[in-house]
Amino acid sequence: MRKLIALLLGIAVAVPVVSGQVAPDNEEIFEQTINHESPYYYPALMLRYNSGDTTLTEKDYRYLYYGYAFSDDYHPLAPIPAEDKVLMAFEKAHDDPSYDNMRDIIRYAEEVMRSDPFSPTNLNFLAYAYGAIGDTLNERINYDRLNKVLAAISGSGTGLTEKSPMHVLRFSHASDVLGTLGLSVTKRLVVSRTTEYITVANEKGRQQGKGYYFDYSRVYWSDPEDAPKKEHRWKINDYPMGGY
Repeated sequence: MRKLIALLLGIAVAVPVVSGQVAPDNEEIFEQTINHESPYYYPALMLRYNSGDTTLTEKDYRYLYYGYAFSDDYHPLAPIPAEDKVLMAFEKAHDDPSYDNMRDIIRYAEEVMRSDPFSPTNLNFLAYAYGAIGDTLNERINYDRLNKVLAAISGSGTGLTEKSPMHVLRFSHASDVLGTLGLSVTKRLVVSRTTEYITVANEKGRQQGKGYYFDYSRVYWSDPEDAPKKEHRWKINDYPMGGY
């Protein structure tokens, strides 16, 4: 089902490239996202993201995506029941692409957004379902989100060596990125405390000669020994934002 990331939309999406990547600087991202005077102040960025602002740049998305790791709402190991609801709604809509069934996909996908606002697969479902009901505005908004989230991840490392892994906030995001390349996960190999090497197969199921490295260090920040201090709370006009 992860291959849907490349299949639902009949248009190109951002994919990893092999040069110019820079690993996210956690300290710098933290400082920028809590600074009221920074253009990357997180509450302001998140308000723009949630409003569907397509003028957000790929650089903005770098702070959005990796800044989310400092949010009290970031629970990367917690299950998201609505994901199964989206898949069931999609399967139903595949057989009966009615307006009501597409609206079910949207309803459940928006529920997923509350737990994982940057899931490439979920954004893909939203773009697909909105397009299917003729809502071209929201189709474009979610397609823009999808491309820029993928650009943020692919800009964090080549994925071709252990020293240049792609950095992701969830295990599933790695599968999503590989899906844009027409690849599926065949095996995950732990190579360090924070990095895994994923071997892949193509759309015909043939094992590929090379795999990709992914950094999951942020997933394990829930461990008190590894977690960065989160004694701040982002605020707007001195009112806490419930985790953002």
